[in-house]
Amino acid sequence: MRRRPAVASFFYAGTRESLLEEIRSCFLSPHGPGRLAERPPTSGDPAPVLISPHAGYVYSGPVAAHGYLELSKRRRPRTVLVVGPNHYGIGSDVSIYPGGRWSTPLGDIEIDGELVSRLAAASDIFTLDEVSHEREHSIEVQVPFIQFVYGEGVKLVPVCMLDQTKEAAVEVGRALAEAIERPEEVAVIASSDFTHYEPHEEAVRRDSAVISRILNLDVDGFYRTMREVDATLCGYGPIAAVMYYAKLKSFAKTRLLKYATSGDTSGDRSSVVGYASIAFDR
Repeated sequence: MRRRPAVASFFYAGTRESLLEEIRSCFLSPHGPGRLAERPPTSGDPAPVLISPHAGYVYSGPVAAHGYLELSKRRRPRTVLVVGPNHYGIGSDVSIYPGGRWSTPLGDIEIDGELVSRLAAASDIFTLDEVSHEREHSIEVQVPFIQFVYGEGVKLVPVCMLDQTKEAAVEVGRALAEAIERPEEVAVIASSDFTHYEPHEEAVRRDSAVISRILNLDVDGFYRTMREVDATLCGYGPIAAVMYYAKLKSFAKTRLLKYATSGDTSGDRSSVVGYASIAFDR
């Protein structure tokens, strides 16, 4: 089984060399960290739990690069697990891609079948289903960054959430904590953008309130504040799931690595999308 790219040449460059150059430009952008991913790692600490945006690289790539720089500094994991929202309403409520490989212009990345099986055994909230992933970009957009940082040999587990209720998110987080027995071997990423299609200043206001709840690992307050300020995050379920996982696995040191909007990267601040890169450390 091989999942082929759905948004290559659209959200990111469609050829290997142009994609490598685009990712490098994200790291070196004025809104990026200003330096490339580190090789070899400079720390033996485990990878942080991350929240990372998933828009086109021209808009959100520099913000995402802040999180991937942090990954590059740390001990290399065996597997990267990415939880993303289901934008298209296709497939099951919470889907794990069952096996095989995912392809990007940078090559193939193998699905970690062992971890997929442990997750499926940990909770019946999961369905093994490739249909949910066929068109979905929220996980795909993370994969070239993962390949850029780690090269070959790291495996992938894609988890796609159509059901983003608090109850579903908590159960996904609980199951992740049960299935991932050695957190130092699995890097966990939630893929989400923040407030959509508001003026820049309004997006910043709404997102700041929500980010404060995330930094406190306050799942209840996160859902409540989103409703109160009308913050239109597309991947709030994945964010809540990794927050709950982080609490259970003692990733309690939280940092906002970077926040920006598409207005910062494009120059048009009249109607923007917010992006945040957030890390949870042990």
